[in-house]
Amino acid sequence: MMKEFEAMLVPHLGALERFVKFKIHNPQDAEDIVQEVCLTAFRSFPLLKKEEAFKAWLISIARNKCNDYYRKSAERMHLSLDDLQESVLTFGRFGRSTQSVVGETLDRLGEREKQILYLHYFKDLSVDDIAARLSVPVGTVKSRLYYARLSFKRQYPYLQEPKGENQMRKMPERIPEYTIEQMDQAPFAVRWEEVMGWFIVPKLGEKLAWAMYDFPEKTRTEHCYMQVTGRAEVHGIEGVEIAASEYDPMECNRTDNAEQTDRRFVVQLTDTHCRILAETHKENGVTKYYTFLDGDAFLNNWGFGEDNCGNAVNLTAKGDIIRDGNRITTAKKDFLLDVVGRYKVTIGGKAYDTVCVMDTYTYIDGAVTEQYLDQNGRTILWRRFNRNDWGKERYGKPWTELLPENERLTVDGETYVHWYDCITDYILP
Repeated sequence: MMKEFEAMLVPHLGALERFVKFKIHNPQDAEDIVQEVCLTAFRSFPLLKKEEAFKAWLISIARNKCNDYYRKSAERMHLSLDDLQESVLTFGRFGRSTQSVVGETLDRLGEREKQILYLHYFKDLSVDDIAARLSVPVGTVKSRLYYARLSFKRQYPYLQEPKGENQMRKMPERIPEYTIEQMDQAPFAVRWEEVMGWFIVPKLGEKLAWAMYDFPEKTRTEHCYMQVTGRAEVHGIEGVEIAASEYDPMECNRTDNAEQTDRRFVVQLTDTHCRILAETHKENGVTKYYTFLDGDAFLNNWGFGEDNCGNAVNLTAKGDIIRDGNRITTAKKDFLLDVVGRYKVTIGGKAYDTVCVMDTYTYIDGAVTEQYLDQNGRTILWRRFNRNDWGKERYGKPWTELLPENERLTVDGETYVHWYDCITDYILP
């Protein structure tokens, strides 16, 4: 196995070294990481399924090692792992660029601050060792460390706000118990600024966590943590960039890693619509980009509305979808999204006055959703239903047999079965 591994490694060793040295500023640390990558790759070599994927696989190991290097360094500087983003993505007239946040932050510090932080946090030297090396008193080292750490935190661009200030929270393992009761009052008009299907409002400073829950088990499956990272521009149209990390993603949402999928979106919010302008993620070690100019390749996954105009944000009942209990009739046209009634949703012991927005015949043929919005336009509860024959080739049985205990809807005469729900940290106490 050693000879086979070496034969595959040698042609790509130069690329590996260039990649690591670009990421890691200190030459000695970069060399150490190259050795760690090679050792990890050798140990995992039996798991490699395709020879042609070797280079992408090797670089993915290197990327993870570099990320670990910066995360450990940041953690020692009293930055939470959740606070740290190893890279910043920006869109300019020449496309997307990636920069190391920790490295860039250190570069903005003075030489004395940079030196003291490097010796203590990167080289793991004690205060006494640093004092001896620099020929200064221990008290001076402590003072320099204190002020250098403050300077780093002031310069670091992606620290989360203190607790209580729009802080993302961990989603519960089970969905809180809830009830849905129809109200006699007419549905209110609502301004819904969330990104359709992702629940976050695309404005600077916004953060959000959400999770899916399978039924009837009511247990958490995929869960996602998102934040707006800054302004962005795609093909001359301005928006904001959103970072999303999906954990335990559904099979259809997975990329290179079965346990975590990282994406970036650029989203535009106007007075009338909210639309995704671009999406990017890594697949087999390759960064893939999709923008609103890419036709069906984009629209089928990330777009909505005629010519990808996006979803309307000012919602009122139009009469395109009529709901009577669990029986729904529709206008049977593309991009159907309508307010169908007013409901009291009680979840986790707290009651919300909401309107129900139903989505039919939009992204996936054979899927219908309910979305309960409060008067702030925020999602309280989102529910998905599958047409009885949806995905039968994949799942082998109709949904009435797969989930016989779950709630059912009748939409234009066809049976739909409740599959899973989503909630966000907006409703958490």
